[in-house]
Amino acid sequence: MFENLKKSLIESPVVKKGDYDYFVHPVTDGVPLVRPEILEEVADGIAEFGNMKVDKIVCVEAMGIHIATALSLKTGTPFVVVRKRSYGLDGEVAVHQVTGYSEAELYINGLSKGDKIILVDDVVSTGGTMISVIQALETIGVEIVDVVAVIEKGRGKYIVEDATNCTVKSLVKVNVRNGKVVIEGSVDEDQP
Repeated sequence: MFENLKKSLIESPVVKKGDYDYFVHPVTDGVPLVRPEILEEVADGIAEFGNMKVDKIVCVEAMGIHIATALSLKTGTPFVVVRKRSYGLDGEVAVHQVTGYSEAELYINGLSKGDKIILVDDVVSTGGTMISVIQALETIGVEIVDVVAVIEKGRGKYIVEDATNCTVKSLVKVNVRNGKVVIEGSVDEDQP
């Protein structure tokens, strides 16, 4: 399962950002080339293993947008983007995001108390972005039905789960060893 995704991950270059091993991949970076068959696998996987009984898909700019777009087209569910800039709309919620390699402000618009949502993102590695977004979503009063990261790296999933009341699903687990991406598992091996 997810053979195109796994193959593309194994072929990903790894760069250092300080002490952080950062892999460069089409799903997580939009480079070198985003192939439709990979996006289709991702959308199919989230639709199959994620709980899609939701009103809205929520993703984080920028690398969640193509994932949410593919999933929205597959399921007919609209999506909301957590943005990196403020629009000043009524009800806008600011989110302070800290990851292993950056720090920024994010802004949520288009959600209302009681909305049932699935949060999708490209990767969970340090957990910083996901924790911040989940906490902000909880303050809005949405019902977080499911959380899915396409790629799980390191302990980020567990950090998120320890800091929130959410279980994080992933399609593929990876790590970086000796400058190479190594596949550790996938959703079909350890989730219903």
